[in-house]
Amino acid sequence: MARLESLRDAPGTSREYETVYILRPNTANDGVAEVNTKVKGIIEGLGGKVLKVDNWGKRRLAYEVSKERKGIYLYWRYLASPGVVEETERNLRMLDHVIRYMTVKVDENVVADARPTEVDEGTYERAAATAADEEDMFLSRGAEEPTGSDEGDEDDYVAPGFEDEPVEPPKEN
Repeated sequence: MARLESLRDAPGTSREYETVYILRPNTANDGVAEVNTKVKGIIEGLGGKVLKVDNWGKRRLAYEVSKERKGIYLYWRYLASPGVVEETERNLRMLDHVIRYMTVKVDENVVADARPTEVDEGTYERAAATAADEEDMFLSRGAEEPTGSDEGDEDDYVAPGFEDEPVEPPKEN
């Protein structure tokens, strides 16, 4: 079904949108790639132009959403007509991996050729790869056992302020 163009839009122009959606934190990179492929297909299939795609990684949510405390954030900037946004959000609503989404209109009456795209062949692959969660990495480092023992290392004692010169360790009474 073809959507009527808005009389508010100048002929031959599009609107610029930003969409951010949050996926469940346990979504594998294949699942992220699947959602990205679906969104790309909708935008480009309905005549839109993708300007930027970015995976912001796994982050802690401000409050619990769908029983999740963390989520994988994905950012899309694109040029399209209003019907593309409706169709994209309708599809995001039906996907189980997506827990939240939001679209914001950035600009209107944009000539598509005037906006350069930052998308290349590897963009979608990089957007599908979610980096390790910094908080999980920090917690896992704290749980590791120290590799060496501190006992018997009295020869390595260095008094504060004298890092270049080794000094005798303090005597115990």
